[in-house]
Amino acid sequence: MRVAVIIGSTREGRVGDTVGRWFMERAARHEELELSVVDLIDFDFPAHYPDRPTARMAEFTTEVGRADAFVVVTPEYNRSFPASLKQAIDFAYDEWRTKPVAFVSYGHGSGGLYAVEQLRSVFTELHTVTLRNGVSINLFEDSLDGAAEKGEPDERGERRDRAAGLMLDQLGWWGLALREARALRPYVS
Repeated sequence: MRVAVIIGSTREGRVGDTVGRWFMERAARHEELELSVVDLIDFDFPAHYPDRPTARMAEFTTEVGRADAFVVVTPEYNRSFPASLKQAIDFAYDEWRTKPVAFVSYGHGSGGLYAVEQLRSVFTELHTVTLRNGVSINLFEDSLDGAAEKGEPDERGERRDRAAGLMLDQLGWWGLALREARALRPYVS
């Protein structure tokens, strides 16, 4: 099953690539998943929505269309998600439909959960299935530097690892179920 891991932040000095790498290390343990990273920083999207899609817009939309499921890695900026992520989401429409979306969020204090709640509304409008379980990282308290590897106890890290594993198991279940459903009958729109 193809899973696109979308890194939504394009800010200079971002943490999204670090969180994305952390997540990919855990996701790689799920051999049944064919993972691809779709880092929005690698896409030169236009500042204004053009009359015709640019090559980079088409490339992004193709990646979304190929995937059976998604994991969105998002920061929380001002109790929401970044504009770069909203712009990218809006470039595709039918390509999202009837596919599951899971979230790995990060931020200060709330761990990015306000951003996830905003994203749920957006993805509901696109006829996706958003997963209840996700991974939330509070940058004030959590460290991704592998305290356990340094011989230090890391209960938060163990909880995050378990959360990532459960989320991926559920994403796999939904991804297969929805792929089979799409193959049996067209979605009613």
